[in-house]
This record gives sequence, structure tokens and C-alpha cells, in this order.
Amino acid sequence: KKSLLKVEKMIDEGADIIDIGGCSTRPGAEIITEAEEWNRVGNLIKSIRKRFPNIIISIDTFRSTIAKKSFDIGVDIINDVSGGAFDKKMFSLVGELGLPYVLMHNRGNPKSMTNLTSYDNLLEDITLYFAEKIELLQSNGVKDIIIDPGFGFAKTSDQNLTILNNLNYFTILDLPILVGISRKSFVQKKFNVSIENSLNASVQLNKTALENHASILRVHDVKETKIMLEEFIINSKE
Repeated sequence: KKSLLKVEKMIDEGADIIDIGGCSTRPGAEIITEAEEWNRVGNLIKSIRKRFPNIIISIDTFRSTIAKKSFDIGVDIINDVSGGAFDKKMFSLVGELGLPYVLMHNRGNPKSMTNLTSYDNLLEDITLYFAEKIELLQSNGVKDIIIDPGFGFAKTSDQNLTILNNLNYFTILDLPILVGISRKSFVQKKFNVSIENSLNASVQLNKTALENHASILRVHDVKETKIMLEEFIINSKE
């Protein structure tokens, strides 16, 4: 009930996509069981689909079984933080289902990722990762791919900012770019603010993302981001 009210508020404030996730994958997180993950998301997806038949729903999961069950009850996009690394059946399933797939850059798992931040060339290494995975996805029949540089996943605060400021580097892949920086710890570090006071900083960095060719913004604060987005569109036309 509480989650549905939150979804309703986000839609009222202008969200175009609702991203539902039941298993935290942030650094240090414990991976829950598949049964527990489904327990957290299944009924909510059904409720959202019933209440808002036209809203786009994305399932944030690295498990192909959860992705399939979610598809069966009306999910439109699969958002996989592991880039297919945690479940070898994911790519073939996405190809079968014909759904758009969010391919995120990541290394290791929630327990090890903070130690995997060494790159030969940050932007080139991430692009190479994407290129290899895109080829694999396409060979499995996946047609709609969205790339996500994976802010906060196996990256230091400085690396996150480098990626954000050079986001247009990834336009070489000619795919939509999703950016998820809202309330991430590096935002708090850069602006020296608490999570409660990181709203303005998140909105400011999301504006930078748009300026550098982001296509989709994954945010917690829809209303404030929408205001910024509308201003950005008006200014772009002038």
C-alpha cells in the first residue's frame, strides 16, 4: 500500500517509467534469495499494472527467473545491474521476450566491487565492456539496448565525476544512455552534504548528464527533476 502510494506520487509528478527492484545490489549489500526478491516485487508490479495500465514498468533484477515472472505480469523493461554476469540465462531470455534491456557497467559483486576500481583507461575500458556485451546481446536477438555507466558500482567518487563529465564519450555506441546518480554517496561527497540535503546536488548533476547526452534519468525526486528538465528543454530551444 505504502509503495503504491509512492508510485502514484511519482507518476503524478511526471515520471515516465517506474523502476521496481527487490534486491539491493549496492556496495556491501547481502544478496537475498530469489523467493524473497519475488515476494517483494510480484504483488507490487501487479498492483501498479492494474492501477496504471499505461505506465512503463522496469524490473531491476539480475535473475532471469524474476525477469520472466515480471514479464508475465506486465513489465516492459529489464534493468540488470550485473550486465548478464550473475545469470548466464539472462541475455537469451531477454532476446526471447523481446523486451528492451538496460545494460549496466559493473565489476565483481556487492561485496567485492569497492576493491575493483582500477582501470587502464576508465572511459575506454567501460566502452569496451559495453561493445562486447552489446554484441552478445544482439547475437541473442536483443534489439533495444540502453546503456548505463553504473555510477557508484566499482568506481571511486572521482571516477564517477569523470564519467559524468565525459558522458558524451559513450555516444560512439549510438545507444540511449541512462544515468542513475540520484542520492548516490559520491554526490554527497562532492558537495559535502548529507543524503537528506543532496536533492539540489542531484538535480544539478542530472542537468550535467542531460548536457552530456543522457537520454534517461533514474531519480528519486521526480518533481524537482521534472522542473529542471522542462527548463532545460526550453533553454535548449532558444
